[in-house]
Amino acid sequence: MQYTVDQTSFFVEDRGAGQPLLFVHGFPLNHSMWKAQLDFFESGYRVIAPDLRGFGSSKGAASVVTMQDYADDLAELLDEMKIHEPVTFCGLSMGGYIAWQFAERHPQRLSRLILSDTKATADPEAARLQRLELADRVEREGSDFFVDTMLKKIFAPATFSSQPELIDTFRKLIIETAPQAIAGASRGMAERPDFTERVGGITVPTLLLCGSDDALTPPDQMEQLADMMYRASFQLIPGAGHMAPVESPQAVNEAIARFLADSDM
Repeated sequence: MQYTVDQTSFFVEDRGAGQPLLFVHGFPLNHSMWKAQLDFFESGYRVIAPDLRGFGSSKGAASVVTMQDYADDLAELLDEMKIHEPVTFCGLSMGGYIAWQFAERHPQRLSRLILSDTKATADPEAARLQRLELADRVEREGSDFFVDTMLKKIFAPATFSSQPELIDTFRKLIIETAPQAIAGASRGMAERPDFTERVGGITVPTLLLCGSDDALTPPDQMEQLADMMYRASFQLIPGAGHMAPVESPQAVNEAIARFLADSDM
């Protein structure tokens, strides 16, 4: 379904009824990465998975889109959808960066937080410069040049042999993503603030998930992050890489279901 926010058209997958679960995709993907979670939870919840600004079937790509911009888009989108009760926000990777901003800027909209394969730190200088270089090059050349490197970063090595069709699906997805969206998000991530010292101020129940083979956001770092938070638990997802909800959907869905049940008590 399409919604218009600030004269920009956003696509949202919206299914089920009940407490709202908001699923926010990672970079450089779209809402479809959450298919297994939407299928699993739609029978008991209202599951909402938007394409972020410029990604998938949403419009509004810009040369720079900050994590704050994405967070504000989501808050306005919820208003447009007439969802006024607090949501459970589930974000992966860049979706987690957006979650920090959503929690700080729109705390009244948040009931629970689920963070998958993400971090609170800002980029070190070398990584920041790499993001800026990627943005410039993808605007000139498209995304073909980095897609295979990206896939190797986000999927566990075992996934390439055990689920080759999954790798092919995500290769196609990344190639079809608008270069302007990739560039804008890459620049936005490069300038995101360090949130580490502020995570303790988040008081809603929080679940942190991480693939055991995630090289981008290693499990020990996410477990340390959970220890810094007020009401947080950590769950390791065996055999998964950075894309735990896609690589091991059953384990992720079971972990989320337990968390939702426990935090309803």
